[in-house]
Amino acid sequence: MNSSNLLRSFNFLYFALLAMFVSFLPVYLDAQGLPATKIGLIIGTGGFIAIFSQPLWGMISDRTKTIKKVMLLLLGSSTIVGYLLYASSSFIVLLLFTMLMYFFLMPLDPLTESLNFQTAEANGVSYGSIRTFGAVGYAVMSLVVGYATQYFGINSLAFLFAGIGIISILICLPLPDAPVTGKPISLKSLRKFLGNKETIWFMLLIFIVAVPQRINDTFLGVYIRKLGGTPDMVGLAWFLAAGSEILVFALSFWWLRKGKELAIISFTAVFYFIRFFLSAWVTDPHILVYIQLLQTFTFPIFYSAAIQYLYRIVPEEWRATGQTVLAILFFGVSGIVASYLGGWFYESFGGKQLYLWISGMSFAGLLFSFVLNAVYGKRKLVS
Repeated sequence: MNSSNLLRSFNFLYFALLAMFVSFLPVYLDAQGLPATKIGLIIGTGGFIAIFSQPLWGMISDRTKTIKKVMLLLLGSSTIVGYLLYASSSFIVLLLFTMLMYFFLMPLDPLTESLNFQTAEANGVSYGSIRTFGAVGYAVMSLVVGYATQYFGINSLAFLFAGIGIISILICLPLPDAPVTGKPISLKSLRKFLGNKETIWFMLLIFIVAVPQRINDTFLGVYIRKLGGTPDMVGLAWFLAAGSEILVFALSFWWLRKGKELAIISFTAVFYFIRFFLSAWVTDPHILVYIQLLQTFTFPIFYSAAIQYLYRIVPEEWRATGQTVLAILFFGVSGIVASYLGGWFYESFGGKQLYLWISGMSFAGLLFSFVLNAVYGKRKLVS
């Protein structure tokens, strides 16, 4: 098997692990009887860890001049911790193992993306042809886990995670290595990067749109269960959401136009509003599951446009810093706010009011995107 196919297989397996962790951890915690506030506390605390762990492991990769060896270390640690996490029930133990998972598993994402990009360039294939397998892995595993937990119990997650983790290690072993090309964040480059007003306003827009997405990511499974849904329905919801991304990512070369990124982000904000507003009024969990098909017009388009816009507005030497800040803002800071504040809001007011709130926040993001498009859109089109 050539290096591109090996990496496609690894993407499938790694994102399968992410599906079991990101999508089903809230469901597992809910099944252990934890209230929404404690679920938010556990996941939000893990988000703090991710903010520091991703740059840390990136620096370690830079120093050791290897991606693969660091990935193997992180995979092995994640496999052990993931098994222990899904075999636990104590709040303190769950909190500890979740923090360790954010320390070991989440930093694998930027390392994998770096390996994807460099391998694609070296083999003369498109990045999308490799990365698409990650979306497939996330979708397929979401469906598999949903049915497995329905028929074998929620604790079957421990064995599933360990099994996929071991296979991931075996696939990672023969992968060709590549040196890390991205630079870690330095205070000097960060000050220059954040000194640009357009950058600051754009990051604020990303934050406003990202928080509702992250709240939905955290509490969708819990909300489905509260409406009377079963674990296999949670798996189907994530299968539809992740599966709808596959074609969008694969065809990004066709629809993603330079100079149109802010208009594209406005387009996604409209569908974010529709998606969450409809979710607030749903009483049938089956309908809520099929609403997740609107993911097609939200996250994959939004995130692709955000990355491209960021690459256009920052100098080339700050791109690595900008991408790291964007990832930390979207997956770290917004995730922390979403978990802590979303957990409190859900516990205090319920799922309907939570989704009405985040639909309102998505609408605010839509209005703000119109403002930024009026100020910066035309100038960028001329340039």
